[in-house]
Amino acid sequence: MTAAALVIITAFSLTPALAAPFIVAHRGGTGDTPENTLQAFSTALENGADALWMTVQVTKDGVPVLYRPADLGSLTDGQGHLDNITLNDLRKFNAGYSFSRKDASGQLSYPYRADPLRIPTLREALDAVPPSVPIMLDMKQTPAAPLVEAVARVLDSAHAWSRVRLYSTDANAIELMKAHPEAQVFETRDATRNRLVDLSLGGTCDNPPPAGSWIGIELHRQVEVVEHFTLGTGVSKVDARWWTPAAVKCFKTNGNVKIVAFGVDSADAYATAAALGIDAVMTDSPRAMRTEKKPQ
Repeated sequence: MTAAALVIITAFSLTPALAAPFIVAHRGGTGDTPENTLQAFSTALENGADALWMTVQVTKDGVPVLYRPADLGSLTDGQGHLDNITLNDLRKFNAGYSFSRKDASGQLSYPYRADPLRIPTLREALDAVPPSVPIMLDMKQTPAAPLVEAVARVLDSAHAWSRVRLYSTDANAIELMKAHPEAQVFETRDATRNRLVDLSLGGTCDNPPPAGSWIGIELHRQVEVVEHFTLGTGVSKVDARWWTPAAVKCFKTNGNVKIVAFGVDSADAYATAAALGIDAVMTDSPRAMRTEKKPQ
């Protein structure tokens, strides 16, 4: 673990000792180790990650577990939707079944088929990860209410609210979680995207986020722009590079706003984020990214 990760947490924080963006391991580092496994989290920390991004869903019997796709066949040797499977049955599946890597000759191998990994519960992950490591928890299931309540129960029982910040692309999940006074949440993706679009189109900083907000969105991504005309509709694909110096300055207008840029998987992207003053970057490979973070 890097020295910067050793933070005393009274509330979820990312206050690096180094003048460089924190490295957040996306699902534990999907490019290095089977995602959302305890092995992934420990490997990510060994590879210099400062924080861990985890994806949570709830089983048929109401247990929050760390898994991303709805279909178990996407990553494991099992079948079916996770919310139709009990925890006991889920234990039979290998979370590393589909993980592959290439050797120096380009030969593809599946190293975890002979060395299976299990899908962990959220509580198991909280117990396994050092308390000093910030966790960003992505609520990835609809309907949102059962998941939100199951996650809240675990965070209560583990006394873990202070070390976890909650995210979801589903605005309803964020709003439901706000009913819990201890919950620390990201701004909804819709609100962040709308602020960036308004800033990009209008060019003025009319609607910065409130002080203390946490923002999570891609450094840049492909988006579709839809124009409606009298005689039809036009659709254009645009590479949205919406984080500019002006955008970062606008978002930080009210003070203490943290920006986490998703999809940072190259030295150039990391350098761009650092130059912009982005607080943290989410990467698929902390192993590849660890050489990029240097003292300033």
